[in-house]
Amino acid sequence: MAGGKGANLGELVRNGLPVPRGFVVTTHAYDQVAQGHTGRAYFEQVELPDDLRQAVLDAYAELGAGPVAVRSSATAEDLPGAAFAGQQDTYLNVVGAEALLDAVRRCWGSLWTDRAVAYRARLGIDDVSIAVVVQSMVEADTAGVMFTANPVSGDRTQLVIDASSGLGEAVVSGLVTPDHYVVDAEGGVEFTAGRREVVIRGKAGGGVTREAGVTGERLPDAVVEELAELGRRVAGHFGRPQDIEWAWAGGRVYLLQARPMTALPPPPVGRLNPIRRRLATVLVEYVPVRPYPIDMSTWLPYGPAGLMGKVTGAFGLHSAFEGFLREEDGVVYALVPPEPRPTIRVLAAPFRVAAKARRYDPARWTEDPRFLDYLAAVRRLAARDLAAMPWEELVRVPRQTFALVAPVADLRVDYLPRTGLALLRLLVTVKLLRRGALFGGLLFGAVTRTSEANEALVRLAELARRTGALDADPPSAEFQAAFQEFMTEYGHRETASPILVTPPTWADDPETVRGLIRMLAAEPHQRKETDDALERLLDHPLLRHPRRRARMRRWVAATRAGIAFREDSHFYFTMPQPILRRSLVELGRRLCDKGVLDQPEDVFHLRLEELESFQDTAADRARLREVARARAVKREELAGTRLIDPAAVFPAVQGGDALITGSPASGGITTGPVKVIREPAEFGKLESGDVLVCPYTNPSWTPLFQRAAAVVVDSGGAASHAAIVAREYGIPAVMGTGTGTSVLEDGRLVTVNGDAGTVTEAA
Repeated sequence: MAGGKGANLGELVRNGLPVPRGFVVTTHAYDQVAQGHTGRAYFEQVELPDDLRQAVLDAYAELGAGPVAVRSSATAEDLPGAAFAGQQDTYLNVVGAEALLDAVRRCWGSLWTDRAVAYRARLGIDDVSIAVVVQSMVEADTAGVMFTANPVSGDRTQLVIDASSGLGEAVVSGLVTPDHYVVDAEGGVEFTAGRREVVIRGKAGGGVTREAGVTGERLPDAVVEELAELGRRVAGHFGRPQDIEWAWAGGRVYLLQARPMTALPPPPVGRLNPIRRRLATVLVEYVPVRPYPIDMSTWLPYGPAGLMGKVTGAFGLHSAFEGFLREEDGVVYALVPPEPRPTIRVLAAPFRVAAKARRYDPARWTEDPRFLDYLAAVRRLAARDLAAMPWEELVRVPRQTFALVAPVADLRVDYLPRTGLALLRLLVTVKLLRRGALFGGLLFGAVTRTSEANEALVRLAELARRTGALDADPPSAEFQAAFQEFMTEYGHRETASPILVTPPTWADDPETVRGLIRMLAAEPHQRKETDDALERLLDHPLLRHPRRRARMRRWVAATRAGIAFREDSHFYFTMPQPILRRSLVELGRRLCDKGVLDQPEDVFHLRLEELESFQDTAADRARLREVARARAVKREELAGTRLIDPAAVFPAVQGGDALITGSPASGGITTGPVKVIREPAEFGKLESGDVLVCPYTNPSWTPLFQRAAAVVVDSGGAASHAAIVAREYGIPAVMGTGTGTSVLEDGRLVTVNGDAGTVTEAA
């Protein structure tokens, strides 16, 4: 009834905060006048019904019939993430009954300006009304805006106050460079003087005037202290950071309005210790896009991340992969690297690791009956017709996929110990032999499902080039059959993240695969020559004896088998992911049919438990629609903010004349033009010899390495999948640059030094 602004002011009054007296012309009054009409012109000339006109004038008289501020208060302003700042009109220093009624009409009409209509359309808001707030005018000596969190850094312990002479409109509308105060949690104040270019003041007969700015004194310390105390009270009451307009007049502070801060960056994580930073490099690569609520309630806790949490927990380390994503209004807003906690079980971990390493050989893991049972169960579930299931059966499919992958944690617990010990043994050995630089090159060589997928893509590309399939419509039957066979085997590969269900798989987005084929078909495939690290190691004087050489070959083979287990277990354990995604999209399609959602993928804004508890009633349909809409608006608000500051995870390193620096991941130096690829849909842009610059990688990106001259990645480290594959293809790689995709641009000629971890301007 009061709209977002009016409702918030009512809360402030109810809690005894200093708000100017006023009243609200409710949304009911607007609806009574609108009678289904839209458009600004209608409202600016419409006559108010007699009873409404008299009610407004009576309330005005009770205020003293003096100057007032008239502010629009749309109903959608209380949606999380919908600031509506400046979208509807405000009129200051309104004097007289007729001027007041005219201001109310113009506020109503401002709901239908082009900018307001376009703003609502962008946020998907189609049901809106408007109230009007009328407040006694405060002729401020100084006024401005206060944020109860730092809008730049996201620090929730700081308040930021902007102030200038006269009415706060000069600050709100950006007409002045205001005085700037940053107040910390202990009350310390950092002050930066503004220029106060313009002063806005009320005129005697109504309206406002602009005057040339004058140098003013900074706010008294007591006023800054009072503002900070009031700001914290308001934020505490609403339970979230607030954007507050305030005024100081006649020695008193007034709060003129308060609304939630929007587009607020996540809080700074501070200095990360080595363990948290190491975890962060993994998590940032695994969460390259903002998870949806359905991710948070499905694949994130039950898929690979949840399984790794169980694995680390089995060896006495808790909280390594849990609780690292923070939500607000049901939407993820921050990634906070967790702090792993050892438990008493960690004391027994060495004995468990040793026992399992003796018993479970990663080279034979696919013979394990548990794995074979898992594969059979996945194939049975994949063969079911989701579209033919009744709702009650379909809504159970997600948890059936969770049940499938639950035993996978046991396989990881059993087979990873020998993998880890093999890696440690090889690393220690090459270090003792003073051949540590060869370690990375020794890790590749095993045949994996990823390498098989890449080779299959090359064969598809050669077939496409030979038959002209990419230019034919339709492609040849031979190509179509080969393409379908490829998708049947590899279509469950993720495009963005293995721990999120919402990004499409290759099967969901076959155009991604066609882009890869198009890129690979551009010229005949020539596999890059790679350095045989094993033969170089075996040339060591201490390894000339046949038995020592044989032992070293066994150790390298065991290490590669462990690497293959890590790679292939990931390949197989993500097989239920597309089944889960299809079941969720099918649920979304049915909710579209019921008018709950506008498109099937809007189901991603809901949580699984909300789908499971859904009752097909008018009230439940409306409730679910409102929940999805509010979260969509919140997600849109956060679209421009990062989950975590890259500098906290990948601190800048001084690199002389380097454009960017990162972790050396694959040796060599090469020069080529930059090609920034931000998402799988852009795979086809890469040309042979380009320097691939991307925000993240995963196995589905590795076919690009067959054409790239070098790889530069915002996230990841030397042990990441991308680094290993880059070494296999013999191309330089620099990982964890943090800012590569924002600093480098297409076509720029750069030199990538994979040994030093630098990217410089080509000479």
